[in-house]
Amino acid sequence: MAYNDAENRMNISAGLASVATAGVLVGLKAWALWQTGALSVGASLADSAVDLLISAAGLIAILYAQKPADDDHAFGHSSAEDLAALGQALIVLGSAAAIGLAAIRRLVSASPPDLASEGMGISVMIASALITAALIWWQSRVAIRTGNKVVAADRMHYVGDLLPTLGAILALWLSHDFGWHAADSIVALIAAALMLAGAGRIGSEAWNALMDRAAPDEVVEGIAAIARDWPGVRGYHDLKTRTAGAQVFVNLHIELDGDQTLEEAHEIGAALKRAIIEAYPQADVIIHKDVWRG
Repeated sequence: MAYNDAENRMNISAGLASVATAGVLVGLKAWALWQTGALSVGASLADSAVDLLISAAGLIAILYAQKPADDDHAFGHSSAEDLAALGQALIVLGSAAAIGLAAIRRLVSASPPDLASEGMGISVMIASALITAALIWWQSRVAIRTGNKVVAADRMHYVGDLLPTLGAILALWLSHDFGWHAADSIVALIAAALMLAGAGRIGSEAWNALMDRAAPDEVVEGIAAIARDWPGVRGYHDLKTRTAGAQVFVNLHIELDGDQTLEEAHEIGAALKRAIIEAYPQADVIIHKDVWRG
């Protein structure tokens, strides 16, 4: 089942908000980096720059995934969400590696550069944290309402951004008040590790979906329970599922009495299909009817 019009509008609004927020954050953090020279701010800037690319690609994927099924894509275009998520993971992976290497080089350097204008940098990073928190709030609402994978993945990026942003504030404060410049590189290393973990999680989920992995066990078990207890269904077999974007494709064989009319059999199958979709609104369900052999 595709998103309804209200869900489509919410998904697009989340995508537009993400792109706009990322653009603002890149500008703010680039200025803060120029003022302070702090690697932790640079790590946060790199993360936001990656987010801008990811958010733009995500918005394109959201718009493309909304295209209806056609002759060349009989099951729709929702896999675009998974392709976008996989691309996001690869970009984050490269960015994290670059940040981590820069942090290590600065830690082992005999004369690491001093930071400057820490107070101004702290102000910018606090503003960035507040803007990010507002975006996360809206993305959370959209992801809960629609189940869109791109919005959910983008939300995870920005949740992950909060810690590097707060870490940059901490590093600037320690440098300004206590002269502990190494905190900057340590925070950058932590940020890189978090980005690597997030890239692995997002990439794994996208890869599994593109490889037609079955829906989560709780979804499969829930569908099986509905079919098993449905009036008129004597049994079921060959329950198969796969995911694409936010959609779950379900293929199910049910066993019915052979002496009932075709209309009766159709009504049982149609009612079961409606029940599965009601329980899992993003499901696309195909039910095959077989004769029960006892």
